Amino acid sequence: MDTRSLNRRRLVQAVPALALSSLAPWAWAQGAWPNRPLRVIVPQPPGGGFDFVARALGDRLSKQIGQSVVVENRPGSGTLVGTDAAAKADPDGYTLLMGSVSNIALNMGLYDKLSYDSLRDFEPVGMAVSYSYTLMARNDLPFNSLKEVVAYAKANPGKLNYASAGNGSGQHVLAAALWHLAGVDITHIPYKGAQAAYQDLLGGRVDLFFDLSSTARPQVDSGKVKALALSGAERNPMHPNVPTIIESGVAQLDLESWFGYFVPSKTPVAVQERLRSELAKVIAQPELQETFRSRGGKPLSLDAAQTKALVRRDVERWTKLVRDIGIKAD
Repeated sequence: MDTRSLNRRRLVQAVPALALSSLAPWAWAQGAWPNRPLRVIVPQPPGGGFDFVARALGDRLSKQIGQSVVVENRPGSGTLVGTDAAAKADPDGYTLLMGSVSNIALNMGLYDKLSYDSLRDFEPVGMAVSYSYTLMARNDLPFNSLKEVVAYAKANPGKLNYASAGNGSGQHVLAAALWHLAGVDITHIPYKGAQAAYQDLLGGRVDLFFDLSSTARPQVDSGKVKALALSGAERNPMHPNVPTIIESGVAQLDLESWFGYFVPSKTPVAVQERLRSELAKVIAQPELQETFRSRGGKPLSLDAAQTKALVRRDVERWTKLVRDIGIKAD
């Protein structure tokens, strides 16, 4: 064999070896995942629904994978600051987002120039639990059903009002959608958080308020407010005698606020699959499911395809509805 042929042969043999050597660090990093702590960005302050679910999952996931899972609260501009930070994080499998209907679905319709696209920039890892909302009325409001409220509002436009935890909050969007579909004019009074809204509802200074059923329950059970309707597709065991919005007959509307982990969409597929597998084991734990039920939640058991379908459905449905109604976050 001449020198030229020998060199060519050596070059052909060397190319695959070089390719493999260049991939080796990446392959090692994939195989070693996770080799350091994970962080979960929560786009809300400590103490709320986002934070509770993030920590409940994180504590158990940490034990499952043998690495710390650190919850990082990044509130600001509603849920925008934290969600944007997660979208821009390195897609290495070490940064997760606590996602919900609020920051994943509703924001897509609330903002004209959103810094992220929920369907393009994130992939769902697993959905753990959902919560319905309860429509409450001040105790001395002379109506005992949603149907009666709507009938009065039709005859008296603008006379009733409803509170929310702020412009663009889940409480605001759900209520605005309901009144729009029911064809009534009820005045919106935004507050800075649910606590301030409750103070005026309990004090009789506002007429109506939607809040998550889990936090509404103590007020309803104490008799301080009246529960008129639930936002879920089916009744909530915490309020078994309260009909759903659909049952009331005033609008074909349902909304449950689901919560789950998401990762940046460019996270390696192998890491996504490992995360889904480990998180699925956590979500299936009976003790965790009972914890969610005791707080008014409905544990979810969805595979990857069902989870993606749920997210896409709610993003598309609520983006259109929010834009059709003209609801804005500010």
